[in-house]
Amino acid sequence: MKSNASRNPLLIVAGLIATALFIASCASTAPTCAAPQSKNLNSAISTTQSSLLEGCHAHFDRYYDDLLTIAEGDPKPENKREFSQFLVWSTDKGLLSNRQAEDYYNRFFNVKFMSLKGDYNNCSHTCPNKQKVLFDMERELSEKERGLLKVSLDNEGYYRADQLYQEVELVLEATCTACSASR
Repeated sequence: MKSNASRNPLLIVAGLIATALFIASCASTAPTCAAPQSKNLNSAISTTQSSLLEGCHAHFDRYYDDLLTIAEGDPKPENKREFSQFLVWSTDKGLLSNRQAEDYYNRFFNVKFMSLKGDYNNCSHTCPNKQKVLFDMERELSEKERGLLKVSLDNEGYYRADQLYQEVELVLEATCTACSASR
């Protein structure tokens, strides 16, 4: 007596195709890209690094924000170094360019304003865009508050950034007033 499989070669072929499709679907499962669950910054960075290497690099901004939130739960000066090392790692792995890594770090942990590129003492460029320049700087000042104050307890650094913001605001106002008077 012959079995059903030997009587119908189509069943064998269909079974092989179904098995191959099942195996292929398992191999191409997309990464979950879940947020790190640890409240410990070092553990969260390790989890994030694994996720980024598994294909979640499109979520880099969200991961960086998650890490900042975790660091806010345990603020300390060493957190600056942890973020710096994470950004160096991200550059080494090709996830960020050197410039991108510097921008991430400086936006949150340096008194220097990344949104204030070039010469802000310029009538033709800055004065027509003065409100946007100040808005961008104000947004960045809040990022510096988060990084310098809430993540790394660098009160002095934050207050220097705040003072720089106020000085730039005054210089912009004076420059643009002088520019409009000379027209």
